[in-house]
Amino acid sequence: MTSIDGAIRPAQPADLSELVPLMEAYCGFYDTAPGAAALTVLAQSLLAEPECEGMQMLARDRHGRAVGFATMYWSWDTTEAVRIAIMHDLYVDPEVRGTGVGRALIEACGAEAARRGKGRLDWQTAPGNVRAQRLYDAVTADRSTWVCYGLAL
Repeated sequence: MTSIDGAIRPAQPADLSELVPLMEAYCGFYDTAPGAAALTVLAQSLLAEPECEGMQMLARDRHGRAVGFATMYWSWDTTEAVRIAIMHDLYVDPEVRGTGVGRALIEACGAEAARRGKGRLDWQTAPGNVRAQRLYDAVTADRSTWVCYGLAL
């Protein structure tokens, strides 16, 4: 049994005070700091337009404390002509890593994406994030051979 006891659900407006600090910690892990105000705007945008934009899933432990989140954005895959979910963020509080929270968030994202008619859940991680890669390799997902690029605009 994981430390969350199945308490993963879509984030709600009342969750922002706990969700945003988790988002800040996630950004800190990747050495970025957009700030709480910008992250709040991002989360509020997802809350306002979950059918168009995407959504966030929030994990709570058995005591009700927020311990992890995942952000999914909706997109298309042209090569398969199918709507997909892109899990852009997955973060688990360091205190509860290794207890199944990350896997449970992936499973919850997959279930929610399927419920919304998405054909696939995709995600990526930094090459040096070996701990995350061990988790991702352990779930029933295929490792991509694609090389990702980003162009700042």
